Amino acid sequence: MELKNCTRIREFVFLSLTQDQELSSVLFLFLLLVYVTTLLGNFLVAVTVTCDSCLHSPMYFLLRNLSIADICFSSITAPKVLVDLLSQRKAISFNGCFAQRFFFHLVGGVDVFSLSLMALDRYVAIFKPLHYVTIMSRGRCLGLIVAAWMGGFVHSITQISLLLPLPFCGPNVLDTFYCDVPQVLKLACTDIFMLELLMISNNGLLVTLWFFFLLLSYTVILLVVRSQAGEGRRKAMSTCTSHITVVTLHFVPCIYVYARPFTVLPTDKAISITFTVISPLLNPLIYTLRNQEMKSAMRRLKGRLGPSERV
Repeated sequence: MELKNCTRIREFVFLSLTQDQELSSVLFLFLLLVYVTTLLGNFLVAVTVTCDSCLHSPMYFLLRNLSIADICFSSITAPKVLVDLLSQRKAISFNGCFAQRFFFHLVGGVDVFSLSLMALDRYVAIFKPLHYVTIMSRGRCLGLIVAAWMGGFVHSITQISLLLPLPFCGPNVLDTFYCDVPQVLKLACTDIFMLELLMISNNGLLVTLWFFFLLLSYTVILLVVRSQAGEGRRKAMSTCTSHITVVTLHFVPCIYVYARPFTVLPTDKAISITFTVISPLLNPLIYTLRNQEMKSAMRRLKGRLGPSERV
């Protein structure tokens, strides 16, 4: 009954990564370097795939989409973190918090679906090589990418529709550096037990099952690839290993955050930084350093741009 007179809070206050001013300056420089490198690395991957005709294949078409999603994903949290590290008061409006959470889960969902599509692409390439071009046609790839973004939208709007009606009367302090379901849900002025179970099953359980399904899929692919011979075997092994690494880096922090009760643990901020800032940086590095085609394409792009710079 008391909740009828509840006055909704207007903002949330972050405790951020640290309250130490000197450490904040060090973290600011480090995270700024990581963020800029993330933008440049993923932008370079996207431009290289777009400009080099040798990379106009389904796998690289999907990789370009992942790079665009990573640029968006890191930009949802990193700029706000950087500003807060240099600010005395670290706050975000109520609407801003929900907007950040909406786009966070939208692009996070796109990342999950994109990694799944890349696994599907490798499965078709290994098990249906003669029909690969037909099955993974450009039109179908475009349709799958649109479906990935629509899937991310549906996932995100579901999260928001469950949280928005909740009463938030105070307190308004979040022991984190960005708005996400576990932290914000705990501030609701009502019983959240059933909703927390729903969120854990909707986010955590699905992500965990999805992760093991992808690992199983890649294991089957690798077992088949091992029986092959020649240069194609080495190339397929390298590609699948890169995919498994990226899938692990993305899913394991997700499982840690969403597949357990929403209680604050000392390692939460470190895991969240890895999840939101570091992972989007590592994706382009993993896919390019182990990929001879991508490295050759980048050299060709550099050679193409070189003469124009000297004119």
